[in-house]
Formats: sequence, structure tokens, C-alpha cells
Amino acid sequence: MTNVAVIYYSSTGHVHTLAESAAAAAEKAGAEVRLRRVPETAAKATAATGPEGEEQLAVDGAAVARVEDLDWADVILFGTPTRFGLPAAQLKAFIDSTGELWRKGRLVNKVVSSFTSTSTSHGGQESTLLALNNTFYHWGAIIVPPGYADPVQFATGNGNPYGTSHVSHGGTTPPGEENLGAIEFQARRAVEIATALKTGLRAA
Repeated sequence: MTNVAVIYYSSTGHVHTLAESAAAAAEKAGAEVRLRRVPETAAKATAATGPEGEEQLAVDGAAVARVEDLDWADVILFGTPTRFGLPAAQLKAFIDSTGELWRKGRLVNKVVSSFTSTSTSHGGQESTLLALNNTFYHWGAIIVPPGYADPVQFATGNGNPYGTSHVSHGGTTPPGEENLGAIEFQARRAVEIATALKTGLRAA
């Protein structure tokens, strides 16, 4: 069985929605899945406090991510909002805690893929996903983007070959059917590639 860890940070609930859909799609594809959120590290005054903010996410049932989840996983799907065109500091803090796994070579050949949500159409979606890739190069991981490998990627509002990207229009618009279809495809694709990679490595 292929193990999938969906690791995310969400402050308004939109990335959380995408993460849940990714986890469900991976399970449907036959994987064992861990859905894990990274904890809030920002001061309360700067963290989202709306009805779908961190207070709600704290009781949504998703356990807190640990580096052991990455060691366990064959596939790691990272979700984050953008902060000035970069991944949220909360997710980055978690990634920065993986040094020991990296030193032991435990992140080599992990299949990784990322998704994001921004407030505006040009709010840094692609730069956020590309910034995450810099970490994966250091890990020796296998980056599996959605590309334009499925018709859902040509739908209006999607079309981001780097990773599923949602626009919340100032936080008021949740992920729609096309966004959810895109993250479901991205998760399935990552599982398929990881399963084929595991089979090939065993055969070799």
C-alpha cells in the first residue's frame, strides 16, 4: 500500500477544504492517508479568527503534523496559503524541523506535490509553489506536479501546472467544483506515480 501524508496550514479554512479533498481522493485511489495540520505560530492578533479560522481548525479532527509522518509517507502533499508570494511561515517552520530526516536520507525519493490558496488572482500562487520546490530539491524528493495531464487542468479558474491553486477573492469564496476536481486529480496522480516508483525500485 502507498502511504500519503497531507500536510497543510490553513488560516481561513480554504486550504483545509483542499486538503480534505486531497486526502479523500488519495484514499479512493487505494492509499493509506494521514491528514495533518501544522499548528498556528502567529500571534493571535495576526491569525485568522473568523468562523473558519484557526479556532475552528483546531477542532476539525485533523491531528497535528509530526516529522514522523514524513518518514512514514511515500507521498507528501503540502498545502499552504501564500504570504507575500511565499509559503506561510507556519508551514515553513514545520519544514525547517525536518533536518534530522534529511541528514539521514529519509526524504530521498519521496513523491511530493503542493497546492495553495490566495486572496487575489495574482497573489503569488506560482511563486509559492516554486518556493516549496526549493526544499524538495534539497531532499532529493520526486516532484510530481499536476501539469496539464487531465482535462480538469484546462477548466476555467484552474490551469496551474505547478499545483492546484484557489482564489478566495478576499476570503469570501470557498474552493469550487473545479478547484476540488483539480486537487483530486493531483492527489491521484501523485499516488499513481509513487506506486509505480515503489514497484520499480523493488524490482530493481
